[in-house]
Amino acid sequence: MPTELANLKTTALSLPEGERAELAKDLLMSLDGPADTDVKKAWDVEICRRINEIEAGKAKLLDADEVLANVKKRLNLN
Repeated sequence: MPTELANLKTTALSLPEGERAELAKDLLMSLDGPADTDVKKAWDVEICRRINEIEAGKAKLLDADEVLANVKKRLNLN
């Protein structure tokens, strides 16, 4: 006799692709646990700090293409 898990798998795999994707997302999110509000607050503070440094001219901004080219060069990917 099939187990409950086997029945769930069979049913889930018979769903349309979009519904399977939504189910997979919900299942993965259920493993993450609740969001940590302290982490969100800390990132908000860090983002504001970085924006303030940019606006004050204290941060050195780098061109993304140059950064990627330098990384590829250092990793010998050219």
